[in-house]
Amino acid sequence: MSANSNFVAEYCELCAEICDWCAEQCSQHDHAHCQKCAESCRACAEECRKLAA
Repeated sequence: MSANSNFVAEYCELCAEICDWCAEQCSQHDHAHCQKCAESCRACAEECRKLAA
């Protein structure tokens, strides 16, 4: 990203997809740490999508 790669948007979109998947997986568990992970992953996905735009 610091080198202004032509693939920044694609990298960020892939990161967002991975974070969405992680959030989906973690949200299926009732443990507090899993819910916190899902919340963090959703926030990360949102930020990645901002960078991808």
